[in-house]
Amino acid sequence: MIGRHALIAGIALAALASTAAADFRLCNNTGSRVGVAVGYKDNDGWTTEGWWNLSARTCETLLRGGLVARFYYIYAIDYDRGGEWAGRAYMCTRDKEFTIRGIEDCLARGLERAGFFEVDTGEQRSWTVQLTDSTDQAPRSLEQYNNPMMPGPTGGRPAPGPPAAFSPRSQSR
Repeated sequence: MIGRHALIAGIALAALASTAAADFRLCNNTGSRVGVAVGYKDNDGWTTEGWWNLSARTCETLLRGGLVARFYYIYAIDYDRGGEWAGRAYMCTRDKEFTIRGIEDCLARGLERAGFFEVDTGEQRSWTVQLTDSTDQAPRSLEQYNNPMMPGPTGGRPAPGPPAAFSPRSQSR
């Protein structure tokens, strides 16, 4: 895939309301349809799961319940304009819906290998990742949210840590 637009991903912390469920969510704040895969390590080792297909300007719960790890990993593809949100944590994927145990020897096992970007949840019980494209007038950075469905930050309080931006990498498939 060849990226035509620069993409960035802002990570947002979803603070829990007393009645809200603890989940790992992703919001697609772009004008494109995106495909999303997630990776994480639990007591049994590494797992990658995908694909969630999100329409433009929608949110989806990727993992339900309290978070089991501090670090989660995301790989996303812009279906409409090309490009991807990627990183340097290589994990296994496949073209169709999948749950894959283990991150080693992806190609030897007949799987694909993709670079995921790391999300540090700071050991929170709930977290929301915001995908945005750089053509938005005000690209999002690391922001704290009281409600994962709210369109903007509350009270202007930034979450701890530096802003995280992820640029797309062009790739051929």
